[in-house]
Amino acid sequence: MSVTRLSFPYGESIQWFSPEKTIDLPKSPLTDWLLSSESLTQKLRSYCDEFEVKVLGEGTLVPFDNEFPNQNKVWVREVLLCLDGTPWIFARTLIPGSLLDKKKNELLNLGTRPLGELLYTNNEFTPGKIEVAHFTPCQKLAELTKSLHQPLTQELWGRRRYFSYQGEQLIVGETFLPAARQAIERL
Repeated sequence: MSVTRLSFPYGESIQWFSPEKTIDLPKSPLTDWLLSSESLTQKLRSYCDEFEVKVLGEGTLVPFDNEFPNQNKVWVREVLLCLDGTPWIFARTLIPGSLLDKKKNELLNLGTRPLGELLYTNNEFTPGKIEVAHFTPCQKLAELTKSLHQPLTQELWGRRRYFSYQGEQLIVGETFLPAARQAIERL
């Protein structure tokens, strides 16, 4: 894999929608994955022998327009979730500074531990609404996909979920890469 930290961040401005307002959800098992209320990390682990988190980068950044309203700067963590060596998910997490101050040790010291483990095994975080998107990546995310040797033959689908902690919110966006979509559609 030729991914380097020098290219961080990979995320792009994406238009997210409530699933109820999206009439063209995929007609495949992918819809169940997009709308699943359970931990995506746990679900992914059940489909592989080796689960791995590859950290692409993390740091304080200005969010994209409309990505995290009322936030000037957020902690951004971008990772790949890999199943048996194949990247399936590009994840982009946004954490406001006020929440980061409260949970600094847990959130800044994740390393290659999946964030999903913290969010779903710790009763301090409350899962919230899910939004979905489908889009054709146009810049860095397209370059990332190409560097992973996963040709873009159709639009990508993603979901993002809000998690609350003591009145603060963080956002986890998960984009299903072409290898994931192909595998899921064969299930």
